[in-house]
Amino acid sequence: MNAELSRGGKQKETPKVVILDYGSGNLRSAERAVARTGVNVTVTSDLDAAAAADGLVVPGVGAYAACMAGIEQLGAGPVIAERVAAGKPVLGICVGMQIMFDSGVEHGVETKGLGLLPGSVTKLAAERIPHMGWNTVVAPAGSRLLAGLDEETRFYFVHSYAAQDLEALAQAGAEVTTAAHDLPFAAVVEAGALSAAQFHPEKSADAGYALLRNWVAGLE
Repeated sequence: MNAELSRGGKQKETPKVVILDYGSGNLRSAERAVARTGVNVTVTSDLDAAAAADGLVVPGVGAYAACMAGIEQLGAGPVIAERVAAGKPVLGICVGMQIMFDSGVEHGVETKGLGLLPGSVTKLAAERIPHMGWNTVVAPAGSRLLAGLDEETRFYFVHSYAAQDLEALAQAGAEVTTAAHDLPFAAVVEAGALSAAQFHPEKSADAGYALLRNWVAGLE
């Protein structure tokens, strides 16, 4: 069944989510994690499907420049930007979050990002790199993605770079959830239709499922 009964007795369509395949990301693990919430999930590079979906997930692993090259080769940047401008939900994960920013700097090379969030993604200023493992986060009271989760909830991180200009995000009106690895960085950003997580919800067990469930609830 692709529909369920609403409170008024009418059938409502199950939300359709596309996980964007642009040559990067834990596609199948992301697919399984999102499907657990009960939505219809498709992994595809079809930009028409990405534009039409109720929700679009942009995953990403590896180098910032390589992820942006994949986005540009597919021509996905305008589709992502148009969705956000139209208020259609987009969720970026890990490097899929990072490419939403103005730029990323790796090994002294700056790569232009999608420019949907202000600031640059830079190397963590920490004694131990990469930041790998389970961490708590500090969420603002109004966070939709982290609603219902307590302050001891932990998520799984694997990264060496992050968005660290928290002031720029605040000035842009984004709701920012922080984590710290020696110094604080943006762990989750919520800015209108655009949501993004630096950690991996698909690797974060029940905590990650709760975040994805909260995101999916906004699609209905």
